[in-house]
Amino acid sequence: MMRISIKSLLFGFIAITSVIGCSTMNTEDKVQKATSHFQLGVSYLNDNNIQPAFVEFQKALELNPEDKEVLNAIGVIYLLKLEDYQRAVEHFKRALSVDRSFSEASNNMGLAYEKMGMFKEAVDAYKAALTNPLYRNAEKALNNLGRSYYRLGRFDDAIDAYKESIRRFSNFHLPYYGLALSYNAKGIRDDAANALKKAVEYDPLFRGDRKMAVRDMSERKLIVKGDEEKDLEVLLKIMNY
Repeated sequence: MMRISIKSLLFGFIAITSVIGCSTMNTEDKVQKATSHFQLGVSYLNDNNIQPAFVEFQKALELNPEDKEVLNAIGVIYLLKLEDYQRAVEHFKRALSVDRSFSEASNNMGLAYEKMGMFKEAVDAYKAALTNPLYRNAEKALNNLGRSYYRLGRFDDAIDAYKESIRRFSNFHLPYYGLALSYNAKGIRDDAANALKKAVEYDPLFRGDRKMAVRDMSERKLIVKGDEEKDLEVLLKIMNY
């Protein structure tokens, strides 16, 4: 993992700002310049260049502190790259203070809460994301909601969320894995096996190749830990049903 090295690099660059002329720059110019920094940051992030992405997002935020997209992007870096989940939540909350209907920030905040083991808070965040009827990634939030319900032992609620995710996007493979785990937890082995079969069929990594799926899950089980390791162990058992 690159957590420590990335942080040390980032902190060395946060102080680099263009102060000269900012006081005389009008609002429109600031917003335009902030947008340029944000777009450059997204480009760096897409190439997995975390350090310059973080720097560009910070510059954008200095110029436009109320930009929800920038706040969300910084939160994503804290969430996925630096694994500083509390700081991630802080930025997602700031983004939501600008726009309460910003579903991407609510969904991302749910992910951060999950990482902290705060599954009830995660459920609330995912539900908030789903209140926006224009949210384009509702199937992902529903899948995440199902996973949080599963962690809480609310298996029927998890199954309902996973099924709704599939209803929104029938070829989405992730909720089928969740269904397999949830049915298994309820002792419904046939449904668990059928759901896992669908997951492997729709998963673009496997495309129905059962042997490849077993090999990949077995290899990943040696690397991951915690809930993910347990999930893989259960899925491998379901493979033998």
